[in-house]
Amino acid sequence: MTLITFTSDFGLSDHYVAFTKAGILKAYPEAQIIDISHQVKPFDLAHMSHVLQSTFREFPKGTIHLIGNESNQKPASYIIALIEEHVFVGANNGVMSLVSEKAPTEIYEISLEADEGFSKLSTITAKLAMGESAGSFGGPCENFVQYMARKARATKKEIAGHVIHVDHYGNLMTNIERTDFDILSRNRSYRITFGRDVANQVNSQISDVEPGEVFFTFNSNGRLMLGINQGHGAQLLGLEYDSPIIIQFED
Repeated sequence: MTLITFTSDFGLSDHYVAFTKAGILKAYPEAQIIDISHQVKPFDLAHMSHVLQSTFREFPKGTIHLIGNESNQKPASYIIALIEEHVFVGANNGVMSLVSEKAPTEIYEISLEADEGFSKLSTITAKLAMGESAGSFGGPCENFVQYMARKARATKKEIAGHVIHVDHYGNLMTNIERTDFDILSRNRSYRITFGRDVANQVNSQISDVEPGEVFFTFNSNGRLMLGINQGHGAQLLGLEYDSPIIIQFED
């Protein structure tokens, strides 16, 4: 059975999530729908792409990922994109260009009537899960909205990155990749500058530091994360989205 994941900025206090799922189940009663998150910040493309990028590869190839957020096109534009052998369905608003560094292998613009909108995506998602081809819902997309993900700058002397997400615990995710750090830090000391503070160690795990202390560690996606053990790092450290994080290396 083909899995369907559902990620949105719909929240949980209204009927939107249930309404969308009902539309899928009405067309395909046997559908298996897995919620990733519905607490994405409204209209926040960076947050949406971070959530999807962090999870979609954990599902089997062929999984269909329904994305619930607004189109920023006039008139509204919705697409189906095949990325790393996964199928994404949602608004043509740039999110799908940010979930992977690999370009989509196929993109189709969904044909919608003037009075149709996101609600039709429920039915389309169900039909995709039942085996219909992506190309049966529209022609090739000619105006795919693309954004460039902000990457850390790495030289022999330093890695200059930024905070790209603050999670529920106040931990701060950065765009500094473990592969870059491992290469540049080999047999070298270093110091990490964050706000007005400095650290000189990356920890194996959060529990390596005592409660209330600052930690640096690489998360499951291979990106540097910092925070305060059992504390809200963003608030206590005065850091937020886009705050600079600099690692300087010494010979």
